[in-house]
Amino acid sequence: MDPIVVVGGGLAAARATETLRDQGYDGPLVVVAGEPMPPYERPPLSKEYLRGEAGRADLRPLDADWYSDHNVDLRTGTSVTALDVGARSVTTAPGGSQRYSRLVLATGSRVRRIDVPGAELDGVHYLRSVRDADRLSTALSEDGPVVVVGDGWIGMEVAASARQLGRDVTVVGRGPHPLASLGAEVARVFTGVHEDNGVRLLHGRSVVAIQGDGTRASSVHLDDGTSLAARTVVVGIGVTPEVGLAAEAGLDLVADRDGGGVAVDGTLRTSAPEVWAVGDIAAVPSARFDRLLRIEHWAVADETGKHAARAVMGSEEPYDVLPYFFSDQFDLGMEAKGLTEGDVVISGSAEDRECVAFWVDGGRVNGAMAVNVWERMDEAEELIRHDGTVDRATLESFAG
Repeated sequence: MDPIVVVGGGLAAARATETLRDQGYDGPLVVVAGEPMPPYERPPLSKEYLRGEAGRADLRPLDADWYSDHNVDLRTGTSVTALDVGARSVTTAPGGSQRYSRLVLATGSRVRRIDVPGAELDGVHYLRSVRDADRLSTALSEDGPVVVVGDGWIGMEVAASARQLGRDVTVVGRGPHPLASLGAEVARVFTGVHEDNGVRLLHGRSVVAIQGDGTRASSVHLDDGTSLAARTVVVGIGVTPEVGLAAEAGLDLVADRDGGGVAVDGTLRTSAPEVWAVGDIAAVPSARFDRLLRIEHWAVADETGKHAARAVMGSEEPYDVLPYFFSDQFDLGMEAKGLTEGDVVISGSAEDRECVAFWVDGGRVNGAMAVNVWERMDEAEELIRHDGTVDRATLESFAG
């Protein structure tokens, strides 16, 4: 019998593999991971791992021995270079051709590169892999100013970690304020904690060049003429879903204007026979929001990996998990569910950084974010899933 093959080296691949065994599948199972280590989780790379508070073993959702103990053929340091859905096979390097009975694609995302003069100088870093984090951690152990290009979640988390390591940190963003998707009122909660801890935040600016002293970056130049000294430059301007394999194999994709990714049904099955897509690449139909959602968060990788494995084993249950994400920056902890779309209603004190923010559209709650308020997400989810409107007074009193 041809094996089930899982392609990917992140959390989604690990959860799919684990769930297949938990669901009773005892046949041949192959995991193809491009990096030279077992599948791992990425959120700690910008936080505790980057600061040296966690090691590589802490990144793994499954122990290194789990794969051999469960008769899983784990092929690390191996890339899938082609997918033939007609022949039901993948081409790997090294390795050649590998047939499959069923296939789970968990290919994740790649970082977007900045396209300015000097972008290839030493000292310019991106953060996606363990290797990236190791190199950046070494750079942050050295004295000298740090410039973070990009003020989304990764940029702000890296800035917090760099500042906690004692570096002088400046964050440069193109939008009107950091974490633009939250809106100014909620984003102010996060900018306040950064400013209180000595991070310099510049918004509405673009990087036009990175200049160097020999082969190493030494300054970042902005479109308003500002020059920022920089021993270390960290670029965090988003990611792009790795859909190359799917595209070349003819799987249905979603247009970039609609969020991109691989189109799947409620079981995460793609348009190709016996092929499922999970994690960052999966554009999943949402009954609550009545559209496809492609979400690049830890919890989506965790949940879609498990869901697809159950579908591989015959489940027809549609995926219906609300998007969930979290962040830790300095002494601020946050968790959120749903979407940050609509008008904002605040419960609690944003000024004291203990609050719950709701995003509301036409009286319906689209999303909720708890800042330094814990164990309320189940209640918030009930409001998001409520089939009707929720009055403002109920939301304003939620954290009280």
